[in-house]
Amino acid sequence: MEPFRIKAVEPIPFPTSEERRTMLSNAGYNLFRVPARMITIDLLTDSGTSAMSAEQWAALFRGDESYAGARSFERFESVVEELTGFPEVIPAHQGRVAERILLTSALSPGDVSVSNTHFDTTRASVEAAGAIAVDLPVEQNASKPFGGDIDLVALNEHLHESGVGRVRCVVLTITNNAGGGQPVSPANVAAVRELCDRHGVMLLLDASRFAENAYLVTQRDQSYANSAPRDVARATFAMADGCWASLKKDGIGNIGGMIAVRDADLARACRNRLIETEGFPTYGGLAGRDLDALAQGLREVTDPDYLRYRAESARWFGDQLAAAGLPVVEPTGCHAVYIDARLLLPHISALAFPATALANELYLAGAIRGCDLGTLVFGRVDPSGGPDVAAPRELVRLTLPRRVYTKSHLEYVAEVAARVASKAAEVPGYRIVEQAGTLRHFTAVLAPLS
Repeated sequence: MEPFRIKAVEPIPFPTSEERRTMLSNAGYNLFRVPARMITIDLLTDSGTSAMSAEQWAALFRGDESYAGARSFERFESVVEELTGFPEVIPAHQGRVAERILLTSALSPGDVSVSNTHFDTTRASVEAAGAIAVDLPVEQNASKPFGGDIDLVALNEHLHESGVGRVRCVVLTITNNAGGGQPVSPANVAAVRELCDRHGVMLLLDASRFAENAYLVTQRDQSYANSAPRDVARATFAMADGCWASLKKDGIGNIGGMIAVRDADLARACRNRLIETEGFPTYGGLAGRDLDALAQGLREVTDPDYLRYRAESARWFGDQLAAAGLPVVEPTGCHAVYIDARLLLPHISALAFPATALANELYLAGAIRGCDLGTLVFGRVDPSGGPDVAAPRELVRLTLPRRVYTKSHLEYVAEVAARVASKAAEVPGYRIVEQAGTLRHFTAVLAPLS
């Protein structure tokens, strides 16, 4: 059961079928453009959608809103240093800014960043620095406990082939959000550390879900079965040169991010960039009360009972969706359940966006909002005007906001999913009517194929 009691509630909207169909059309068949007042169950993201604890709400009242050197920053800095071991701590208003500042400070034009998988905004930040993002995920299957690992053979080859100094950093996203929310093993991190040392390359972590990664390690690696998740997280951070994180995930906050590194010169460059856009380095675009709430969240998030609830909720939800006829990516992780849209909708080609098609059907059937992680997000646009390059996978992510939805809410989602699965052959593909040059999925306008 949930290891908490509910102290506040929020009404849920129930738009009619006609309202849903009209709204999706008006939104250009893009669920990012649908207003929250027209959503019944919102599984779009776990970013900033958490329910804060009583202690976090209490921490808001301790907030020191001094512009420079606030006590709230000192409390935040202390918690981050204790957790990560990194001496240079820089807050930012969210993870997207943190990764942009760190990567544009660390990378130069022509450099290469190699990752288990760069997420959409991470790739955009690498490319904004004039660098090249290369993804080297391991092949995934249900029997692989650490499907989030980077392919060590491919990484070794890439480090040798790219030439000395060309690969500037290796980024490990823990957990691997684009790869089904699968964890990265300590053995994989250690092997990457060794390769990075051999080639003089930085190892950086996208640590937005560090606690969930650590918990899954304790469940899937027998050598860590008796370890506390916080100790596993500390050991993982100890192998890296630095990290960034969206604290809207495992900070259990509604806003916030951070950069934490060892190198003082790199930290100085990051602070200079942050001052240009975010504000003074001890508040980084956040209110003091936000920093205090995040410091408390970073203490709470490694609680084993809480993490067990997260993992078991995802496993149970995945089982319900599989029983409803949806092809679920297994094993499930903690923060989301992923559905392979290609298997459910084989009649829709990748360039007709099957993940978008499935996500839209879930909305039309029950006002459920999920997230497309297929070609609309990870496909590559041909600059010469040719067809898109399809993404390697067509996943729909149903994300679980922290401490928000109960079992009955997720049972409703499974019931709606069963109705969608029963009529999968009737689901149409989509075409793009209008798109931005980068991160197109946030604002694209689409239309169904007739």
